[in-house]
Amino acid sequence: MTAQTGSGRINQKQRTRTAIVAAARELIGTGAEVTMPLVARAALVSEATAYRYFPDLQSLISEALAGVWPSPAEALAPVADSADPVERTAFACEFLLRGVLAREGAVRAMIAATITKPATATARPGIRFGLIDHALRPLDATLGATDPEAFAQLKRDLAVVVSAEALFTLMDLCGLDPQTAVASAVRTATSLTQAAVRTIE
Repeated sequence: MTAQTGSGRINQKQRTRTAIVAAARELIGTGAEVTMPLVARAALVSEATAYRYFPDLQSLISEALAGVWPSPAEALAPVADSADPVERTAFACEFLLRGVLAREGAVRAMIAATITKPATATARPGIRFGLIDHALRPLDATLGATDPEAFAQLKRDLAVVVSAEALFTLMDLCGLDPQTAVASAVRTATSLTQAAVRTIE
């Protein structure tokens, strides 16, 4: 095999991988169900070929989502001038949950994978935690300084609410439509933050 032939094969493999990731990203953007057969079909490759590049759907979705979500500072830019942690938390919650709805099929697939294989949970983007930390910045010098454990507990409480799992519980088990479910989660996140703020007033 000549060096040129070898280089050609490497380039072809890279093109195939890029095509699979691009197809996954496009499918994720529709919010529809994301499966390996659907991605393979969109990328014009066989399912077996897709699995040669990605051992499971979770690893493919992780790569396809890399860089798709903005940083916490970028996400919360509209409330950057606000020193009100309640307003900032409400905004962060709504931002995350609307982003989840826009990528619903992929997020459900990621949750399903980590439920059956908890050890792989770290492969999920930890977007909520950065958003919560950034939203609560105004409390760093107050609650964070005077009662670190209460501050940590608030962040844990919000992690339960500002989450895809909470949104899907409200939709699937409580029967709420997506918009009402988002509003319900935002109300809960707001109430938790307001309660914490009252302890330092």
